[in-house]
Amino acid sequence: MKETRQKTYSFPTTAVDSPSKQPAKHWFYPYWKFSRPHTVIGTTCSVIGLYLLAIASVNHNINLSLLWQLLGAWVACLAGNIYIVGLNQIEDIEIDQINKPHLPLAAGEFTPKQAKLIITISGISALLIAGLMGPFLLGMVGISLAIGTAYSLPPIRLKRFPFWAAICIFTVRGAIVNLGLFLHFRWVLGANQLIPPEVWALTLFILVFTIAIAIFKDIPDLEGDKQYNITTFTIQLGQKTVFNLSLWLLTTCYLGMVIAGIFWLPSVNTIFLVITHLFALGILWWQSQQVDLQDKIFLAKFYQFIWKLFFLEYLLFPLACLTK
Repeated sequence: MKETRQKTYSFPTTAVDSPSKQPAKHWFYPYWKFSRPHTVIGTTCSVIGLYLLAIASVNHNINLSLLWQLLGAWVACLAGNIYIVGLNQIEDIEIDQINKPHLPLAAGEFTPKQAKLIITISGISALLIAGLMGPFLLGMVGISLAIGTAYSLPPIRLKRFPFWAAICIFTVRGAIVNLGLFLHFRWVLGANQLIPPEVWALTLFILVFTIAIAIFKDIPDLEGDKQYNITTFTIQLGQKTVFNLSLWLLTTCYLGMVIAGIFWLPSVNTIFLVITHLFALGILWWQSQQVDLQDKIFLAKFYQFIWKLFFLEYLLFPLACLTK
């Protein structure tokens, strides 16, 4: 379906000055919102989690040179993250004024010109830092930025199509980030580039988990997506169907990891893995029973809870590998 978009932004009359002309306390919080904190935390957790898995895979001790590589990879990934989510906000100002009016562009705390400056600096910084750190990190960051651009920017703008939108999100978060970071840290350690079963298991878990996130995130945005002709699974299938589909995809993740831990992953602490994942699954279902699909606040809280489970996996799984 062709999307009709008019670049007619209605900002509040009390627009802010440019960030450089404001005290830090006046622009830092809008910048924090612009970076989408849940994605920043998710990126941070994935970098640290894959770093720990790489350490565990070669029984290597942590030293200062590795911490420098960890810091460089983290900064490059954060800069790339800000570019991707920032570009999406620039292209979605009208939609966000309906769906997410608290975001800084929709609220008039930043202007499009300021936002474009931020993402330009972020994108260039991500590529430069990744290039200094190593070829695997550069490849991972470069591919992620390219997919993120195709996701949001016309004329491609893959987010208009639910299937391709989901493909973009889970490809980056699930496969490219996990495999790219692990290979980068293995390269730093001087190890071969073989990917062990544990990393494949985590990658598959995150792939399916991210699909659930990708289709769930549009449930609260039904009104704005309809108005601006953004076709989503929620519009096509209905809120309840998509909610249940997301819930069962997440359930599959946890049960699949439990089964993998018992039968397929000899290098993990099986008892720890099984107990923690079954506990997380129980909390997930308990929280899901509290959700009112007609209440955007409840939906937003549950969406953030799903992201917390995403963060937690990058702690639980590496711990299961390190405590074997």
